[in-house]
Order: sequence, then structure tokens, then C-alpha cells
Amino acid sequence: MKNESGEASVEEENQKQPKEAGKFIKMKKFTFIMGIFLVIFLTAGITTIALTFGDEKVESLAPDKHAEFEKLYSTYDKIKDDYYEEVDEEKLVDGAINGMIKSLDDPYSAYMDKKEASSFHESISSSFEGIGAEIQEQDGQIMVVSPIKGSPAEKAGVKPNDIILSVDGKSVEGLSSSEAVLKIRGEKGTKVDLSISRAGESEPIELTIKRDTIPIETVYAEMLDDGVAKIQVTSFSEHTVQELKTALEEMSKKDMKGLVLDLRGNPGGLLDQAIEMASLFIPNGKVVLQVEDRSGKKDVYKSENDGELKIPVVVLIDDGSASASEIVAAAVSESADIPLIGVKSFGKGTVQQAKDFKDGSNFKYTVAKWLTPEGNWIHKKGIKPDITVKLPDYASLPYISPDKELKASDSSSEVKAAEEMLKEAGHDPGKIDGFFDEATKNAVTAFQREQKIKETGTIKDDTTVKLMQVIREKILKNDTQVKKAVEVLKKEINK
Repeated sequence: MKNESGEASVEEENQKQPKEAGKFIKMKKFTFIMGIFLVIFLTAGITTIALTFGDEKVESLAPDKHAEFEKLYSTYDKIKDDYYEEVDEEKLVDGAINGMIKSLDDPYSAYMDKKEASSFHESISSSFEGIGAEIQEQDGQIMVVSPIKGSPAEKAGVKPNDIILSVDGKSVEGLSSSEAVLKIRGEKGTKVDLSISRAGESEPIELTIKRDTIPIETVYAEMLDDGVAKIQVTSFSEHTVQELKTALEEMSKKDMKGLVLDLRGNPGGLLDQAIEMASLFIPNGKVVLQVEDRSGKKDVYKSENDGELKIPVVVLIDDGSASASEIVAAAVSESADIPLIGVKSFGKGTVQQAKDFKDGSNFKYTVAKWLTPEGNWIHKKGIKPDITVKLPDYASLPYISPDKELKASDSSSEVKAAEEMLKEAGHDPGKIDGFFDEATKNAVTAFQREQKIKETGTIKDDTTVKLMQVIREKILKNDTQVKKAVEVLKKEINK
């Protein structure tokens, strides 16, 4: 008889064998089954031993080089699993990276999420929308390195070393520079309110700035008198050197005999552009700069000049000249004996790199410090000009918001600034004390009459804009630093 599987049943097999044989067969089956249990037991035991001691043995052979991250992983898991609200895992990771980089206490190293990274890349592209100011985080505060030439920030009176206290009424203390940039930037035509602290001012300066498209045109050339050309370089972007070469060709066609290279207010930019620009003015083979890494190893960059300029050159610098512009200034000074004129530069002597992540975020970090051709490190010290020349005091007058009305009996720092502007515009406001008295009102009325503005006796809207415009034009006409540069060049040209 067979079962449904086609095999002989146990009962049928037993009937075919003697009793002893049947007994043997039963014992054999029992031993086989017990053997299987034994194998299973031994296997489980070996597995348990391996799990208990295996990690230790593996670790001893190949220690985990990131064991120091155990606390980080544990914290991440605890927050993700046990925090009383649902958490954004991506935000947790971003925060961990950001905290790690902030612990470096380096204002030039920063983590940027997708939006911040996009903004960062825009800053070296053809244009972006915002107010046009280079900023950095320093000691937990957001400091202006320099406003971009012709930008809303420059027109509003933003100055190098200004501290931005708040944006649209919200404090920016403790934010990274990339976080602050996102708050300040915005669509063309929109406005942003900034509260600024400035050295020498007892009260914060309140500014309302209308955002605009900020073109990254970085080179501006013009011919001055007696064959002297002035070329201003406002930053070091992707095409800056080519722009400069084009400007030099244009000025040469206008019979350029001497050159003022204006690096004032230039916050820096791309290192390769700085090296290439400096090479235009330095004899072939001479040192442009040295880059020193953490081990002390130095890479020396030399000029690859295929035809240096054969005309006298002077370079203008100020406290807004930083980073790449300082590289150029130091290089031409030490390797080409080109004189520097103006005031001490900002003092940024480090080099950064940026690393992009697949999700569009990135971080930039300091990889080295740069040294001048003679091995000097100018970080936090700046470069002293050969000839120190300051701009007139009225060049530092603060911005006055056209939206704010200044009227009789008002007393404030804005009133004092307006009184100083009126005086420079040729209208005596009486005692300059920040109090809007009758003499101030008479000066305002006279200024409005002269400029063909409605005579209100108060300062607001068109009156404010025109007053600041008059001062700006006066600064340009009486640029003491440019005048000194021209004077020095003329002596060289006439030798």
C-alpha cells in the first residue's frame, strides 16, 4: 500500500521486516532526528558566539576611523525617534554640518543649503537681484566688506565695516553670511529695511533699500586729463581679466600714457583671476603670491606675462579692498614696485574652496593662507599704502532715508547728517548739532529753491535724494585719492 505521495508507509515497511530489524530502524530514525537537533543547536551556539565576540575581533583588525561620530549618530537617532514632534531629517543633517563648520570659528567657512548655494553661485555669474553688498560673518555679527559699485547698497550709503543688526526688523545676530544673504536678497523692485551700526555713530542707522538687478560687470574705464586713464575693478568674477584686457586696449587707442588701477571697495572673488590680473603688471617669472597649507608647504605662483605694460601705473586701495584685490595690490607693490595710494586695506589673507553636494547644497572652507611675494601674511592687518590719502570727511556722511521726514524741532543723527550735507552744498544751516531749528529750515528752503524743488522747509523724498546726489557729485569731483594718483603719474610721465 502506498500513500498519496507514492512512497511506502511506515506500517508497510514494518510488516516486511523481522522484529529486531524493526527495532533497529526505529532507533536509527531517533538518532538521525537527534543529530539534526544537535547540528541546529551547535550552529545557533556558534552564531551566538560570533555575534558576541565577532565585532570585537573585526574592530581589532580594522578599527572604525569614524568612531568619534558615535555621539552624533546616537543624538540623531534619539531626536528622530523620541522628539515630541515630527522632525525634518534633512534639516537635522544640515544643522549638524552647519554646526561643525561654525565650530571652526572662521568667518570664511560656511555651509550652504540648496537655496544658499544657488545664491552663492549667482554671485559669480552674470547678474543677480538684491542690494549689491559683499558681507561676511564676524564674531557672530554680519559685517559689510564692501558695497558693489553703482549698486543700491552703495547709493544708499552702505559703507565697508558697517554691521548689519537686523533685516526687515529681524535680528541677524548669530546667522552665517549665507543665511543673511538669503534674507537681504530679493526680487527687483522690492524693498528691504536694514538697521546698521557704524563706528562713530551713537545710534543705529535705519535704511530702506530698493532691490535691483546687480550686473556683475566688474571693470569700468575712463580717460582723465593729460593721457591718464582710470580703470576701476569692482570684484573678481569669471570674466574680470578679459574685461580688463578689453579696457586696456580701449584706453591705449585713446593714447593712454599712465594708468590708475582703482581697487577701492573691491571685496575680492576668484583667486585665478587675481593671479592672472597681477601677471599683467609684473615681469615674467617674478612671484605673484605664495599659498601655504597646514603643513607649511608653499606653492609659489609666478607671473606668466607675455608683454607687460610699458607705462607708469599706480594702484588705489581702501578699507573695502579685500582678498583677491589685496593679492593684486601686494603683488604689484612687491614684484613690480608699483606704488599704492589710499588707506589701509581690509586684511583677508586666506584661501577658500567650495565643495558641492549632489542635492545642490555645498560648503566652502578655508584650505590655506596666502602670502605676498616676500612672504608676508596680511590677514587681519591689511596692506598699508605707500602714500596715505584720505577722502574728505563728507565722503563718510551716513545715508538718510527719503521715506523719513525731517522737520522743525526734530533732533537726531539724521538731522545732523543733513545739516552737514547742506553746509557742503553751500547753504549754512547754523550750528551743526542735530537739532532742526529755524536756521536749518531756512537752509533747506534755500536748497529747494536752488534745485527747483517744492519749498516745504522739510527734508523728505525728492529733497533728500537731491541733497545726497549733490554730495555724491562733490565727492567724485574732489576725489583726493584719484587726484594724488594723477599727480604721481604725471611726474613719471614727464620724466
